[in-house]
Amino acid sequence: MEENYICGLHAVLAALKNNPQTVEEIWVSDAREDKRVSSVIQAAHDARVKTHKSPRAALDRMVDGMRHQGVVARLRATPVRKEQDLETFLAHLPAMPLLLVLDGVQDPHNLGACLRSADAAGAHAVIVPREHSAPLSAVARRAASGAAESIPVFQVVNLARALRQLKEAGIWLAGASQEADGDIFHADLRRPLALILGGEGKGLRRLTQEECDMLVRIPMAGSVESLNVSVATGICLFEAVRQRLPD
Repeated sequence: MEENYICGLHAVLAALKNNPQTVEEIWVSDAREDKRVSSVIQAAHDARVKTHKSPRAALDRMVDGMRHQGVVARLRATPVRKEQDLETFLAHLPAMPLLLVLDGVQDPHNLGACLRSADAAGAHAVIVPREHSAPLSAVARRAASGAAESIPVFQVVNLARALRQLKEAGIWLAGASQEADGDIFHADLRRPLALILGGEGKGLRRLTQEECDMLVRIPMAGSVESLNVSVATGICLFEAVRQRLPD
């Protein structure tokens, strides 16, 4: 499946509503005439995006058998932002921003799930390195269930340099590591914050840890030593959200 295709009701509808200028055209199964598909067709009409009716088998071939729910879209360009856009973005953040940094998440399903959690938690952006990271592919977009089209994703060449840029903007860096002394539930996350989580298996790289202002761990009460990165991301993000709730 080509990376400029997205599929699934949530992903396509989010793209049409949040970034309609990136959607070139969509295909809808000729076997579906329900309300959910009608909402996609209406959104495409409102955004002046060309819509085609296609047999389900044709959609299956377009997305290599991925679960598409009868809706496929082709994008003109990826919404991933570049490192040079980061400085301007940081200058316009609110007083208490919440960012997510992923240091080498290579599974596209995990990347998509992390984006979904970041969007649900109200994070302002996600930052990933260009190398040794899953691309924002069709698989990742499908797992993100629309979040890839709603939350800004920055792809940076040098992650350590980007982290220093965050610190210069007054943002604290909290890295998640099971080797940390303090746990996340006792850390003060009520500040401009970027949560940094490492990739599958290896966790945070040494250079990334050195840039962090603090390291925190998720307490583990059972026999397993670590959590899936997307699960850990959700826990960390929503602990930050919990601490920021009004008393």
